[in-house]
Amino acid sequence: MLNKIDIDKVASIALKAGEEIMKIYKEGFEVDLKSDNSPLTKADLASNEIICSSLRKLYPDIPIISEENAQTPYEIRKEWEYLWLIDPLDGTKEFIKRNGEFTVNIALIHNQTPIAGVIYAPVLKELYKAQKGKGAYKNDKKINPTKQKRDTFRVVASRSHLSKETQEFINSIKTDKKIEIISRGSSLKFCLIAENQADIYPRLSPTMEWDTAAGDAIVRECNKEVIRYEDNKPLIYNKEDLRNPWFIAK
Repeated sequence: MLNKIDIDKVASIALKAGEEIMKIYKEGFEVDLKSDNSPLTKADLASNEIICSSLRKLYPDIPIISEENAQTPYEIRKEWEYLWLIDPLDGTKEFIKRNGEFTVNIALIHNQTPIAGVIYAPVLKELYKAQKGKGAYKNDKKINPTKQKRDTFRVVASRSHLSKETQEFINSIKTDKKIEIISRGSSLKFCLIAENQADIYPRLSPTMEWDTAAGDAIVRECNKEVIRYEDNKPLIYNKEDLRNPWFIAK
């Protein structure tokens, strides 16, 4: 199946969704609250419609899990070998704050493992894509996973969700270097790890599978890893509970 996936076509879908998001970003929008009190805008819904309809046309046999869709019961989806995992607007809080640090996330999962991913930040015009065995790219330039030398140990943290536990983890890091904290919104934190712009991204607070899958795919193709805080095993996807455990990307 993976050899049938055209990652450039998937990236084009993300670009198209990003264009629609930017129209709404510029014209203004209202903010609603979902049942869990997380924010929702018409940009989330418009992007979701573009992505889901486009993927269904290209790959009608691959089911979809999206943050903005009604979820298929686990008894059905646990049989899925492949699936798309989508966050049509990751970082809605960043979108509302208009700081530009929001993304479109599309990931392909095979047997609970991310094997392809696209992240597009429409304000920054940064497009990341990766496919298992084919490397990761930023704006069509291959990401070089060679570790950079620097005088600081860079920790990337959430712009909107820095928990007490995450701060305690940062405080416990043992290094001879000065610790430098870099804040980023949405899945751009994974991109910093992939590009060696940061050394570690600890997330000791709630996330959902669609928040991490695309970034996880990109990080893996840069010889990095995303592991569960509790047992150092890789994150897995399409679980019965779509919430992630605490994790560390490094």
